[in-house]
Amino acid sequence: MSIIVGNGVLASGKPGQRLVNDMLRQRITTGIAIAVVFFVALFLLSPTGFSLAIACLVGYGAWEWSNLSGFSCLLQRLSYLCIVLIVLSLSAILINFPAVSALDFNAGQTILAYTVPWWAIALLWVQGYPSSAILWGSRWMRAIMGLLVLVPTWVAAVMLIHLDWGPWLVSLVVVLVATADIGAYFSGRRFGRRHLSPHVSPKKTWEGLFGGVLANVPIVIAIGVGFGLDAGQWLLLGLTVMATVFSSVLGDLLESMVKRHRGIKDSGNILPGHGGLLDRIDSLTAALPVFALITASSNGWF
Repeated sequence: MSIIVGNGVLASGKPGQRLVNDMLRQRITTGIAIAVVFFVALFLLSPTGFSLAIACLVGYGAWEWSNLSGFSCLLQRLSYLCIVLIVLSLSAILINFPAVSALDFNAGQTILAYTVPWWAIALLWVQGYPSSAILWGSRWMRAIMGLLVLVPTWVAAVMLIHLDWGPWLVSLVVVLVATADIGAYFSGRRFGRRHLSPHVSPKKTWEGLFGGVLANVPIVIAIGVGFGLDAGQWLLLGLTVMATVFSSVLGDLLESMVKRHRGIKDSGNILPGHGGLLDRIDSLTAALPVFALITASSNGWF
């Protein structure tokens, strides 16, 4: 068996298969390393330390988003990074961070209440792509989008990690998103027929989306039974999980749309086998703020 490689030369199947296996091995190794570092930081660092670590990730995400925005020269990209860090600092002042004992959750909730609805606009833009690019395709509009994606992610992470069950709540969001991603992959491969957004991500299907939601049902049941939730708390938990999963898909689609408009495959190359940082956290940039806003706006199910 032979395959055609990028330069048009025929190559034997074994070297090609070996290359695929090496890439898969690299991807798995990097993924495991990321997971270990993240959960060690989540459970061993103080809430302030973890919040600062997430701020560093957001800063690097801003560096990658500067490229997605279309800024190419070093000065432009550094300027955008500084703007994001300034807005991040202002948000920290508003929520009284890092005063752990007096973190202003009301201010954090207000920030999320004003920024999370922007994802409804993002949904319309994703559905309308490529025609919608006339509305957001300029460099400055994409730069503003980056602020709305990155800053609320940090605010949400800070709010969650400072709750009594903080590390477990952040873990729950990560697990929900990962489970939905795995469920969507396998159900989409098996049953996928109707494309979710063919011009943005041709491989995503409605069947995959609902498969991702169903994959999280065992988690909902385990939490509900484990915490002995009443009917109202069961309902709130179910709605929270559904909103978190749906928003995670939207976060993924938004970054894919901006990358497609920019004409690039990955947001960066810092993670071997995975691409850029934003390629790994795009789902969380929508899921974390949505989950945190619902949690802060209700009496909670926990």
